[in-house]
Amino acid sequence: MEAGFATDILSSAEEGLTLFKSGVKEYRALVADANLMGSLSGWDLARQVREREPTFPVIYMTGAAADDWASQGVPNSILLQKPFAPAQLVTAISQLLNQVPLRANEAASIPASASWR
Repeated sequence: MEAGFATDILSSAEEGLTLFKSGVKEYRALVADANLMGSLSGWDLARQVREREPTFPVIYMTGAAADDWASQGVPNSILLQKPFAPAQLVTAISQLLNQVPLRANEAASIPASASWR
């Protein structure tokens, strides 16, 4: 448990989707690298999670795919560009868990390396 959050670190989007769909655990947010290995990307994983839970909090991490976020990312998500400090991830997770999703014209007080969509 880091910063008060219990986490599961998984090896693929497929593994994450299977675990999410199983309902074995009650997850409160998804943090995924946009460029996951396997047949599903982080973008795909988030879309499939959102099909089941339309307002599920999503945070993407990427070092190279930030330009794809506008077309691939789900609405009301946050993008953290690598490298970022661990505190920035904690802030982004807290932001999504503790407030109502923002409208497109509202500003968010999130880390400088993070972006809302």
